[in-house]
Amino acid sequence: MKAERDAPRSGPELAGFSELSQHELAPAKVHAVVFDLGNVLIIWDPQPAIAKTVGAEQAKLFLSDEKFDFMAWNYEQDAGRSWDDAEAAAVKEHPHWEPAIRAYRENYSDSLVSRIEDTVQILRELHSAGIPLYALTNWSKELFPVALGRFDFLDLFEDIIVSGEEGVAKPDPQIFEILQKRIGHDLADCVFIDDSLANIVAARKAGLDAILFTGTGHLREDLSVRGLPLPPG
Repeated sequence: MKAERDAPRSGPELAGFSELSQHELAPAKVHAVVFDLGNVLIIWDPQPAIAKTVGAEQAKLFLSDEKFDFMAWNYEQDAGRSWDDAEAAAVKEHPHWEPAIRAYRENYSDSLVSRIEDTVQILRELHSAGIPLYALTNWSKELFPVALGRFDFLDLFEDIIVSGEEGVAKPDPQIFEILQKRIGHDLADCVFIDDSLANIVAARKAGLDAILFTGTGHLREDLSVRGLPLPPG
């Protein structure tokens, strides 16, 4: 699973993603809403998991080590690499970080900090209104069951496409092809929510109406203006 570092939170480069014209957002029938999970519905932070074994200061140093590059390493597991292989390779190349490397998986549950209540509420309202719901998430196949055991709202999705199970992760275009096959419907009639600008760009190229998630404050309005049945927050 990831925390998207490449997603800017504001600025002119987001024009066309969060500030679309009223014509572009004219209400139309939405076949399905597709949610990213990490940092859209679930707060994910690897530091607490690592710090549980090595302490906060060492965890901070480990995560900021550009030579190791935790995010790039973790992405490979999201794309299907096994954790045994990942840890073996990392420990061989960076033996001084072995305790921190192994701490993440050992204490993984601590990285799932909490649900994002406002977004979960929107999810529940859409479900109650009969809107088909899907999830498309970059997540390790081996670690995703931890989330399934913790967050009951994941049962609201008709299907969850987990990158680690598919062997390909966002923003690779192939994962959106998989999404289309699993939904069984034209992606142009679906809304996609993600906190990564790179994933939003890829989703739009795949034909999705994509919303860059920068916080819960805008999401209700962004969905309502697309004709989805959500009361004002």
